[in-house]
Amino acid sequence: MQRILFQLVVLLVLTLSMSPAHAVRPDEMLADPKLELRAREVGAELRCLVCRNQSIEDSEADLAHDLRVLVRERIATGDTNDQAIAFVHARYGDFVLLRPPFQFDTLLLWGGPLIVLLIGGFAAWRFYRGRAELPGPTPLSAEERRRLDAMLEQGSET
Repeated sequence: MQRILFQLVVLLVLTLSMSPAHAVRPDEMLADPKLELRAREVGAELRCLVCRNQSIEDSEADLAHDLRVLVRERIATGDTNDQAIAFVHARYGDFVLLRPPFQFDTLLLWGGPLIVLLIGGFAAWRFYRGRAELPGPTPLSAEERRRLDAMLEQGSET
């Protein structure tokens, strides 16, 4: 019991001590902490085009580095967060956005999980409905009951 408790405490400490890994290099950072915070917020909204499942803030790829520098330049020149995102979006399209806009060509992306959930629910409903319609066991006839009793008596004698 003590060993399990110790393992849980170690796991809890390790989990709480982890922080998200940011790939921002010191030479990229802006001198003004407020602008740097805004740049990180913008970077968290943009997808690394190489890694695909990471933001540019979390990616070590060279292209992500270039995009981080670009975002910081835009923020430093006075762009708002939305203007900086729009600038990168205009260059790289919807794919660069971690949260793409809801429009016709992204409809499957947004509605896909709901469609899968509905198909799964329908399949489960059909499966359980089909099982409920299966006939249950029929009772034994008098002749079958007599033969079963005779077999059981014969098996218990040996």
